Amino acid sequence: MNLAKKVVDKMISGDAFSQWLGIEILEITEGFCKLKMTVRDEMTNGFNIAHGGIAYSLADSCLAFSANANGIQAVSIETSISHTKKVASGDILIATSKEMNKSSKTTLYYITITNQDNLEVAHFKGTVYRTGKEWFPEN
Repeated sequence: MNLAKKVVDKMISGDAFSQWLGIEILEITEGFCKLKMTVRDEMTNGFNIAHGGIAYSLADSCLAFSANANGIQAVSIETSISHTKKVASGDILIATSKEMNKSSKTTLYYITITNQDNLEVAHFKGTVYRTGKEWFPEN
């Protein structure tokens, strides 16, 4: 098993919220992640559209998995999202990350979220702090 998959398998096994979202990992490599989920009725708000936190949470998981896939523990220090189209129950969301700027201490990612019609529904930007601590240090 490659390191990226090993790290993300460990992360998601302890991540009850990502599990509740129903996130499926489509692809994971160092610095890159592609996730899929289906919006359910209990994820909608009073306007009968998906709560903004749903797309945000999907993107946040994509950020976390992308940033940690190289085997070094990383945590978010700044994130933001712009919602560009409404999301409804039954919609299938795909989050795809792009590593933009990586240094020894921080990395910037852009995450694009599209729906089942390949229409962009949100843009997410996240910066992570790289702790330097390995996920699987050699003993």
